Amino acid sequence: MKLKHLCLAVVTLFATAGAYAQSAGDTVVNTGWFHIAPQDSSQPLSVSGAQIPNTGASVDDADTFGLTVTHFFTDNIAAEAVMGIPPKFHLSGQGILASPAINPLGDARQWSPALLLKYYFGNAHSKLRPYLGLGVSYIWYSDIHLNPAFQQQVSGLISRGTTTALPTSAKLSSSWSPVFNAGLTYNFDKHWSAGFSISYLPFSTKATLTTSTPAGPVTSTTKLKLDPFVTFLSIGYRF
Repeated sequence: MKLKHLCLAVVTLFATAGAYAQSAGDTVVNTGWFHIAPQDSSQPLSVSGAQIPNTGASVDDADTFGLTVTHFFTDNIAAEAVMGIPPKFHLSGQGILASPAINPLGDARQWSPALLLKYYFGNAHSKLRPYLGLGVSYIWYSDIHLNPAFQQQVSGLISRGTTTALPTSAKLSSSWSPVFNAGLTYNFDKHWSAGFSISYLPFSTKATLTTSTPAGPVTSTTKLKLDPFVTFLSIGYRF
């Protein structure tokens, strides 16, 4: 009788353990917080093809709400769509552009939805499942604003100090980027889980400033290398 009860307990334990993990056909929705930390650098500002010495810029960290939807094709292989509220990044000047009077130089919202293919280690009975992922993201920008004080400084550079009243607008180029991803999921029960991941996206953008002058528009450019690390702490629900 004791042996029968022991076998029943073991069977129950494995049945319960199997309910914890993700398996083929499951869809998991995670919501949480993205932290984006650019490992940035920039080229000097170039006005009409001529570089301005001792000019540069850096991009501040940003945080935002994120959402992922993961579908398991097998117990180990899944595809994941990554999206979220576009974070606002602030651009800070360096060198002769580091004056507090003109900083931040400007800001913009970054859109960077991604699609990943992920491999989960362990099996459908594992409570803790690390994974590796590889994917691609398309990155573009909206709501680009320049600090009026920075526009005045650009006006002074272009007019050689004769006026600070020339307006300047900005554009940031779009780009594709690979996404290198790693993380782990901890399953509380058959529906709820917690997750943490870190991703690396190596990409850059070209900033184009257009200043209106009486003689026509004058273009200034710089290249910003962003290469951010992105962490994601989340809670998941399995359907």
